[in-house]
Amino acid sequence: MEFTMQDHGYEVELDFRNLMISSDETKGVRPYVLLVSSVAGCSGLVLRKMLNKMRISFDDIAMSADVKRNPEEADRVEEIKLHFVITGKEISEKKMKRAMELTHKNCSMIQSVKDSIRIVETYEIQP
Repeated sequence: MEFTMQDHGYEVELDFRNLMISSDETKGVRPYVLLVSSVAGCSGLVLRKMLNKMRISFDDIAMSADVKRNPEEADRVEEIKLHFVITGKEISEKKMKRAMELTHKNCSMIQSVKDSIRIVETYEIQP
């Protein structure tokens, strides 16, 4: 990846579009948003893959992220709480718990930050 300095941040050209990174959210995506999005996106994609591999039928996976930052340490991201809402009928609690464990273990972004950022994953099943 090549990053080019712009007036309000950096731009990276990707195959599908350009991405502007800026501390000013009106000019681009803030770096901490990219970090949280990477963890959440990776986790959600791996969860979907795990559910499919385990032949667990679902209609939707929605997720939210709550971020705890430390203003005394350069606004460092200290914790990311991911909450998944899985919609589907007859989803076994036991299988869902196993899918979450496998997701945590196989998400490359979680594994990359696990020693510096606390990652908490919760879920609920809705019919």
